Amino acid sequence: MKFDRRQFLRSSAMASVVLGGSMINRGFFSSPAFAAENRPINFLSAENLTGNWDPTSHTTLGQINLESFVFGYLTRAPMTPDNPDEIVFELAESMTLLDEHRLEFKLRQGVKFHNGEPFTANDVKATFEYASGPDRPAAWYPGQCKVDVIDDHTAVVNTSEFGYPASLFWFLSAFLPIMSAKDVADPKTLSSRPNGTGAFKFVEQAGNTTVLAANEDFLGGAPKVPGINFTFVGDATTRMLSLLSGEADIIERLEGEQVETIRSKEGFAINEAVSVENKYLWFRCSKPPFNDWRLRRAVAHSIDRELILEILGVSGTASNAWVSPVKFGYVDTPNYPEYDPELAQKFLADAGYPGGEGLPKLEYITSVGFYPKTKEYGEIITALLQEQGFDVEFSAMEIAAWADRLYDRPGGGPGHMIDCGWATGSPEPDLVLRTHFHSSSKRITGIEDPELDAVLDKERNETDPAERKRVIQEEVMPMLADKVPSLSLFTSVFIHAMREELQGIYIYPNGMMDASDATNT
Repeated sequence: MKFDRRQFLRSSAMASVVLGGSMINRGFFSSPAFAAENRPINFLSAENLTGNWDPTSHTTLGQINLESFVFGYLTRAPMTPDNPDEIVFELAESMTLLDEHRLEFKLRQGVKFHNGEPFTANDVKATFEYASGPDRPAAWYPGQCKVDVIDDHTAVVNTSEFGYPASLFWFLSAFLPIMSAKDVADPKTLSSRPNGTGAFKFVEQAGNTTVLAANEDFLGGAPKVPGINFTFVGDATTRMLSLLSGEADIIERLEGEQVETIRSKEGFAINEAVSVENKYLWFRCSKPPFNDWRLRRAVAHSIDRELILEILGVSGTASNAWVSPVKFGYVDTPNYPEYDPELAQKFLADAGYPGGEGLPKLEYITSVGFYPKTKEYGEIITALLQEQGFDVEFSAMEIAAWADRLYDRPGGGPGHMIDCGWATGSPEPDLVLRTHFHSSSKRITGIEDPELDAVLDKERNETDPAERKRVIQEEVMPMLADKVPSLSLFTSVFIHAMREELQGIYIYPNGMMDASDATNT
């Protein structure tokens, strides 16, 4: 099934962005009002929502996917393997690097928020300054920034006071939902309902279903479908049966045998895409025993990742890096830890635990129902580790319980290893690298390592894209391969299944969707 991507640039005033020698032009077209025979899209999400509508309050992928329908972004990033650095304009008409610390955005005129307020540079200022604050739980951004409002439709991101290059926002502008300045000023309103400029507006929360209606004032014209019903269904089999029975129009996170079942039926289509998400085995580096890198290496060399790919089938592809192939800076890391039981035993002995003797019991935590085959390949990993002398207890939990245990805490997070993916809708690699491996964030691992901090600071502060990519590929990735604060198990292949009558929806590599030009008859 071929999907047509909505373009966000006016054909009468072509805009472009230059990054690392690549210029991208896009033409703009509008959509007619939705036809009467179109009906709302029923989408079944594999992950639940948080209950807090502030986009900076969470890292929940299901909610990020919902936000992509409701909020507007200055730019979008299609992130295809052939061109991972591509940028497409949406609320911005252009962006220009004025100097090392200043990035100028020219903004589209005539755009309104769903509450009727006009979109201006003040909203960009409020959004960027709020989202980049050090107190925000999501902590997606490289640090605090300021935004200078030149006029209603010109905003300049300014990082001079904080000492990092503004060029980092080339990619991050595609991942930051633009909020209303009035909402940002009122935290209670911001968290109580989503108010964006996107193609669909929030109507109500009805149990596990978020009801969205078409925004007839959308900048590209009213969507053709009258709305979207975004429903959380945590069980993969239930999602599939709902699609086959006609209760759902599109579902996500399919497993291999489900793909074959749906392909055997008439009237359905499958969309497969190498995603922005890698799946990781994260180590609790902030407490024993995995505060010792040698034990992390011992685990890494105990795991046969080819067995995991056999279990996953179409749901995964090989990864030898800490970012997906659709991310800026991806490289097939030469010293990536491979399955090698002899090396595993060497690192165990070097750490003072020959054959695993003397190691404490270790808990390995995973979720079930959201990511494909976590229980099945988790059991394989557990068996492989036990084979090398690790005493491992495997805990497979429903998603809410797993999410409650995900992040590091003072004294170390729950368990010793935890399975989790990380998918962000931007080519920016620091949304993974700095978020998880710099001591200023630590997120899941809790790692504090001065050498890692230094090399991550070096790549972040490099203003030339080509040199920054070199530092990531030749310095950051090899150091991560040596220290393994986490092990990238594979890159996810995102699989969506849908009714053939659902046409014109574009699915981004992180699972976000553009349904502004979709039809559903």
